[in-house]
Amino acid sequence: MLHQPTRRTLLHGLAGAGVIAFDPLTRSWVTGRDRRGARRAGGGDLAGVPPLDGTLLTDAAALDADADDFGHVVHRRPAAVLRPGSVADVVAMVRFCHDHGVPVAARGQGHGTNGQAQVAGGLVVETAPLDTIGPVAADPAGGGTVTVGAGALWSAVVRESLRHGLTPPVFTDYLELSVGGTLSVGGLGGQTHRHGAQVDNVTALEVVTGTGELVACSPARHPDLFRAVLAGLGQCAVIVSATLRLRTAPSSVRHYLLPYTDLAAFLDDQRRLAAEGRFDYLEGQVVQGARGAFSGYVLEAVAYGPPAGPEPDDAALLRDLRYDPSGAVTAETLDYFGFLDRLAPGVAALEQAGLWSWSHPWLNLLLPGDRAAGLSRTLLDGLAGQDLGPGGVVLLYPLVGRRLHTPLLRVPDDPVPYLLAVLWTLDPTDPTPIAARTAANHAAYELVRKAGGTQYPVDTIPMTPTDWRAQYGPTWPDFTTAKHLYDPHNLLAPGQHIFSA
Repeated sequence: MLHQPTRRTLLHGLAGAGVIAFDPLTRSWVTGRDRRGARRAGGGDLAGVPPLDGTLLTDAAALDADADDFGHVVHRRPAAVLRPGSVADVVAMVRFCHDHGVPVAARGQGHGTNGQAQVAGGLVVETAPLDTIGPVAADPAGGGTVTVGAGALWSAVVRESLRHGLTPPVFTDYLELSVGGTLSVGGLGGQTHRHGAQVDNVTALEVVTGTGELVACSPARHPDLFRAVLAGLGQCAVIVSATLRLRTAPSSVRHYLLPYTDLAAFLDDQRRLAAEGRFDYLEGQVVQGARGAFSGYVLEAVAYGPPAGPEPDDAALLRDLRYDPSGAVTAETLDYFGFLDRLAPGVAALEQAGLWSWSHPWLNLLLPGDRAAGLSRTLLDGLAGQDLGPGGVVLLYPLVGRRLHTPLLRVPDDPVPYLLAVLWTLDPTDPTPIAARTAANHAAYELVRKAGGTQYPVDTIPMTPTDWRAQYGPTWPDFTTAKHLYDPHNLLAPGQHIFSA
């Protein structure tokens, strides 16, 4: 039980424009009249509470919105939501939460699928207002860098960098995600086989640790924190800005869709192309037939044109590939940004039809390359006959191990691991198939883990601390050390369930 003076001291914490504070006795936010000489509801001096540049929200609409995410499967209601007006707001509120034992989760676009950025009874920090971009620093020798806020969307970043003829090297397929969000998980895409993940192309970060300290870190400055934040799932600090590496951008690209009927030929061609670096972008999809079996495959590849590369030559790029020439082969030239943003029309159609708000119990697994054929066949056979739902898709494509340098981005120990992503869209009004899918996802993860694989942690797989320890393997001791050092009260990102049950 807290003594009354201690309770009054705790109520001096900042919340809102100086008019809301956290009561540790009731674990709730209380409202006073005004910051200057304010009194909390029921008494308690709030004098001396520093103001925020932004807003702290406790209304039902804000809390309900942040008790949901893109998965629409898990719902944990916070006690308050911070929409910061500055980095200083994040520092003030995280420090306050550290002092008073309040859990904190950072939220970008809320694109998690399993409550990863949710926090029951705590504080959600919405990073979207931290969306500054630039200026772009071009290198006369080629390339450059840009420093952006954690809430900046990748679509906005590339639009700005293209004004200087530059581009980030790696993109996820969907551009309307925040920089802080994808850097917290890794950031994989079709360019990863050439340039690594998005986290491998960061030169510096500015973060707020779990103790409320604003720290600039890089490979040379606080390198342990830098390593613990990139792909660190928000466990050690909240990203508030990042400096990104840029490369020369093409003006146009040559885009190919090549059909396959044989899984082994499809995987072998992908593996060879990844090793050669023949294409700048390389992915693939698994096609579900009329009877529900996954028996067709489409290799998706892109070659950049000038000034990033030579004029694409179809004959040279497609030589020796074993695709089915009688199938639907696509070869077209696209504007570079149009290619990057190619999902936008489909997403707009799903939003208009009300299907974007359906449940997304996704599965993302990283398979050892030498076992990719057998594992993917087993997993796909297990999914045969199940409807992926509107807009659902199965991705299967290679990465290149030597390009992946970020310790906490856990990938199989294999020269060419594969990403298998099953992106479900299920009716949220029927919880039975969603629960069954969630359980099946964990079983699939266990199968892959025992074979030397890992998961890409944006999916709907219920994970225990024991599961996470197995996922992180040899990096677990360093990760644990960083967690104890930078978030000693274990308050950050509790929705991941990494360091707590």
